[in-house]
Amino acid sequence: MTTLPKPADSPLPDIAAAAGEAGLLDVAYATLDSPLGPLLLAATPRGLVRLAYLDGGEQKEAVLDQLAARLSPRVLAAPRKLDDHRRELDEYFAGTRRSFELPLDWRLIRGFGKRVLEATARIPFGSVSTYKQIATQAGSPRGSRAAGNALGANPIPIIVPCHRVLHTTGGLGGYTGGLERKQMLLALESGQQRLA
Repeated sequence: MTTLPKPADSPLPDIAAAAGEAGLLDVAYATLDSPLGPLLLAATPRGLVRLAYLDGGEQKEAVLDQLAARLSPRVLAAPRKLDDHRRELDEYFAGTRRSFELPLDWRLIRGFGKRVLEATARIPFGSVSTYKQIATQAGSPRGSRAAGNALGANPIPIIVPCHRVLHTTGGLGGYTGGLERKQMLLALESGQQRLA
């Protein structure tokens, strides 16, 4: 009679590591509990491709479905692959990091939207810009509304700091993560608040 080993006798294999070694891991993801709520981070071999606020239980599956449809169906939870990403975000929330050194994968953005987000990525820590200034830097001085739409669709908020873009009149404008999060991020960067 053959006896199967007890589950405790044989640890589960590290599927993410095996998939990565075999070249079968196209999108690795992990979650991070942050002062702004739970975040989902996803990276490809090119770099960070998605950072999403997870405000509801179904939202995680929707983000993963989008990644599978737009990039590759080979999406797998692989927290170790995102250790550096999570560490840099933790340091940022603690007020000890002023810039991110993470490579980015821009494949979820095209055209004018990509130019808007590239201009946004150049806004220094602690500084702000306006929708009009960003539209101008992206090549369309009259494209403030389109710039706002591109910022609203930013797949990598915080890292690509769309929270640093304000309405031309000085108002907050909008923010995909909600205005409360935008205010918290701006307060963190102005030294008025620590989030961690």
